[in-house]
Amino acid sequence: MRANIPKGMGGGPQNMQAMIRQAQKMQEDMATLQAELDDREYEVSAGGGMVKVRINGKKEILSIDIKPDIVDPDDIETLSDILTAGINEAISRVDKENSDAMGAITGGMNMPGLF
Repeated sequence: MRANIPKGMGGGPQNMQAMIRQAQKMQEDMATLQAELDDREYEVSAGGGMVKVRINGKKEILSIDIKPDIVDPDDIETLSDILTAGINEAISRVDKENSDAMGAITGGMNMPGLF
């Protein structure tokens, strides 16, 4: 018993080679883009601008700028909360930017482990 494959589906060696070339091109584009994304830097503010976090695309914190007005030795908890919020926002921003950029190349395909 033979399965009927609709015209244009399956298509033989030429289609397979074209698909392989397309996948290789996508892989190259993704590698190039990932390198560019890793080099990007972002700055995120928290606490009304009292704390600024600089982060790169690899999610490495580059610097944290704290305005002296926010430093209160009697209220370390507030400073800690603002720092945590700023760092989490910075990481979320990198994740979103990377996901959006990769989605443009992959056409929205979910490729776990690639980013």
